Amino acid sequence: MPSFAGAHGERDTRARVARLILEQGPITASALGERVGLTPAAVRRHLDALLAEGMIEVRRARPQAHRGRGRPAKWFAITDAGRNAFVHAYDDLASAALRFLAEKAGGAAVAEFARRQIADLERRYHPVVRAAPPQQRVRALAEALSADGYAAAAGKAPRAGGGEQLCQHHCPVAHVAAEFPQLCEAETEAFSRLLGTPVQRLATIAHGDGICTTHVSRPDLRAERDGEHDTTQDTDDEESGRTSL
Repeated sequence: MPSFAGAHGERDTRARVARLILEQGPITASALGERVGLTPAAVRRHLDALLAEGMIEVRRARPQAHRGRGRPAKWFAITDAGRNAFVHAYDDLASAALRFLAEKAGGAAVAEFARRQIADLERRYHPVVRAAPPQQRVRALAEALSADGYAAAAGKAPRAGGGEQLCQHHCPVAHVAAEFPQLCEAETEAFSRLLGTPVQRLATIAHGDGICTTHVSRPDLRAERDGEHDTTQDTDDEESGRTSL
């Protein structure tokens, strides 16, 4: 990360602190120190430097986190500038190439390109995700995504109806996807196939949200819908048979 100045060791440690803030979302200085293995003074030094560079920002304490007396703890979050430090170096070239493709062959060609690009990821993830028990597949997908740099996490969905939530704290192609949403659409379709259940993209980094958030329906929902479809099809067949008599 070229924006980090200082000695080599200091730069590496500061990069680790910044990445942890990126991956974990808003986090306190004490939690950072525990995870990185730094003293409070050392954590503060790195946080002050990152704040001065505009890489991170201070946010108000989460309401559920502030209990008891005393000043609420500060939470540190990544800024757009900090996120940009992790962006792939060839974003501009990729955007120019896709822009050229769209001009010459249209939006459908861009969508096909996106599907082909995501197909390799889907092939690699498929055996890992499908080998996990149904209730662990979202977590398995999150772990696979994290290994590829997406800083993903899985948890229960807060919305009514149950299901789970897949969060990606980093998107290597966010700047390209901001101009070409076909990349996000192809990824969402792949998630649905991998997990074997309907999914819905709720937020994306490409559109200015802090996290890419995907709602994953309960695994039994697809079975219920398929059952309803089969029942409807049987009814249609019966009606067709009576009509032909």
